[in-house]
This record gives sequence, C-alpha cells and structure tokens, in this order.
Amino acid sequence: MGIDCVIFDRLVELSTRFQPKGRSLMLGRQGFRIQTQFRQFYEQSLQTHGRDDKRFDYLQEDGYSETLLEKLGFGDVETMDFSGYEGAQVIHDLNTLPSEELEDQFEFIFDGGTIEHVFNVPNALESVLRMLKVGGRFVSANGLNGWYGHGMYQFNPELVWTFWKRACNCNVIDCRAVPIEPTSEFGQVEFEDPANTGVRLKLANRIGPGRTYLYYEVEKTAASHLPKYALQSDYETKWQGHENAGETRFEEMRA
Repeated sequence: MGIDCVIFDRLVELSTRFQPKGRSLMLGRQGFRIQTQFRQFYEQSLQTHGRDDKRFDYLQEDGYSETLLEKLGFGDVETMDFSGYEGAQVIHDLNTLPSEELEDQFEFIFDGGTIEHVFNVPNALESVLRMLKVGGRFVSANGLNGWYGHGMYQFNPELVWTFWKRACNCNVIDCRAVPIEPTSEFGQVEFEDPANTGVRLKLANRIGPGRTYLYYEVEKTAASHLPKYALQSDYETKWQGHENAGETRFEEMRA
C-alpha cells in the first residue's frame, strides 16, 4: 500500500520512542509520495513530534521509502520480497518459513501492507517472530476495513491480542484503527485486549465505513516463544472449566 500521511505520522511518533541499532527489514518495498491534498498534515506531524525537518526532506527520486525510514532513525533498511523486480535485497516467500540465516537478525521489521497479500498468514506471522531479535519491534499497517478487493485479507485487532500477546508472549505496545484520511470524522481508535472483558470488540459505529488500517506495534522479549496454540479471547474465557477439544495447534493452522 505504501506510506501515506497517516502512516507517516505513526512512524514519526514511533521514531521518538524507538530507534534500532541493528538491522532493519521492510516487507515489500513500500513507496512514499506526498499526498498534496494533505500536505500540511506532514508538517504538523513533524512539529508535533519535535522534528525540525520538512516533508520534502524524506523523499527519494524513485518514490520508495528507504530515505524516509533512514532519516527517521530506523537504520539502513533492507527489503524482503517474493521477487527482485522492485529491487529487494532479501528474496523470500512469506508463505514459507525463513532460513536459519534470517532468524534472530532484525531489530525492526516494518509491514506497510504486505501480509494481507500473503495466502499463508500463519506462516508469515511466525516468520516475523523468527526473524525478530529479542527487544526488536514489529510494526504493521494492513487493512482493517474498507479494503475489500485490495488483498486476500482484512485483519481484526483480535489477531494482535490472540497471536502476538497470548500465543507468542510478546508485548503489544500499540493497537489501533487508523483511517486513511486524517480529516475523517472517525478518528483513531485504540483497542484494548478483549481478554480483559471476556467479550468481543464492538467495531460498529467506532471506525467508520471508509478505508481504515489496523496499525499495531509489538515487541519480542526474552520470554517470547513460537506459538503452540491460538484461541480467540472470548471463546477461551467461555470454555474455561468445560470439556473441549483441547488446544488448537498453531502448526495445524499453518500446515
């Protein structure tokens, strides 16, 4: 999908809290161009987060985003893609698990709209976990609503809490709905863990009908691990104390 003005704002905010010292990876080579109808929003974002730069400082001639990510402090970013047609340095199919040479290598992985185009999502998510170093962050911006026809999937915040928090024991630092238009009457909505209430998230009347990202940030810790199971929050709560089929093996989900 590329980095638009609202994802630009989230990355600028992230740069005030986190700047990796090691390798960084971008899933798919994301583009970056100024949206002229929202041009003032870029400057507002930079000022809000204490940066003296101008929006044009982050552009590069070929329209991609390495300059943006580097200037924000995310390092010399490598790109992973299925094909080398856009100049990716790391050629890998996210439908399959990565080689050992790629495991525990990256302190920052950014997905600006790639995993929604990958059929085997469980493998893609496990691949990210395997490739992250302890202390590393994964940032994702994929479709939550209004993107039907764009990729193979749209994603629910339940996935963040079920997979990343409970199945993998990662820290969920941010999980929110981000409308693609910064002037939308529906603002950003931060999501809580459904396990705290035992009921499903109610998204109707909260995120609006337009195109909206599921934006989230997770951290791999020393206690993080490959998943053994993944159970939706409200069902896991309801099933406690009752006979059931047992743990849903994550290996079966991605087989």
